[in-house]
Amino acid sequence: MPPCGTPDVRPTDLPRRAAAGGLLALALAAGHARAEEAGGGTEALAKQAQNPIADLISVPFQDNINFGVGERGRTQNVLNFQPVIPLKIGGGWNLITRTITPVIYQPSLYKGVPGVRTSDDPDFGLGDINPTAFFATSLRRDLMVGFGPTVTLPTAAAKDLGTGKWSAGPAAVAVWMPGHWVVGALVNNQWSFAGDDDRRQVDQMLIQPFVNYNLGEGWYLASSPIITADWEAKQGKNVWTVPVGGGFGRLFRVGKLPVNTSVQAFDNVESSEFGTDWTLRLQVQFLFPK
Repeated sequence: MPPCGTPDVRPTDLPRRAAAGGLLALALAAGHARAEEAGGGTEALAKQAQNPIADLISVPFQDNINFGVGERGRTQNVLNFQPVIPLKIGGGWNLITRTITPVIYQPSLYKGVPGVRTSDDPDFGLGDINPTAFFATSLRRDLMVGFGPTVTLPTAAAKDLGTGKWSAGPAAVAVWMPGHWVVGALVNNQWSFAGDDDRRQVDQMLIQPFVNYNLGEGWYLASSPIITADWEAKQGKNVWTVPVGGGFGRLFRVGKLPVNTSVQAFDNVESSEFGTDWTLRLQVQFLFPK
């Protein structure tokens, strides 16, 4: 399940390795866990897990590891906790709530002014929390749409871990699920309306296309890059971040609990001057079907 926009912030190697190691260990456990029996049940649940507006309670932990960030080419780690809770509101409509809570560990990224000592003290803590609510419905059996508000709260524990602004805007998503495919896109744009007057305004768009192909027995191929446009950037070349890539995943069970794991890698073919070179994304998603 894709995350919504979080600020471009950067962390260090030790917590990155710990978080990545834990998530990867859970992902690799799929090879030793008891898979569901092959058939429609496994694929149907996998397709629900890949659908951001499915009528399914899920609790994803998504670790985004960004390499080559800043003048020093350091590594950034953002661990997103992003529970999804659907609520029936009648008439064939559901309210799908998702709240992204990032935990960030970030080293010093920039060299600073010659002759002036630059601190290497890292920042660690909560980033800006981003809740979104989609009013979702099915237009036909294999086609769903959703729309609603998204908000970013200035909850960051340190200045470099957030925007310092209250932001909000519209969000929309469409999902098409023919056969073994789950294909769609999520789009939002947020503008700042309050917050620290000394921080720059926020006007940022996020586009997340996603393509999943289910192979059987819980395995699938996936690509869900997060494309962003910072409309407040001072130079045109710093506006867009465009990653290209993908990976694979598997849905399996730990006891009776369905767990969806995935690994994806993305190369940024377009990014800001001191942006990320490439990203490794690891996700473990706990599912609670009705």
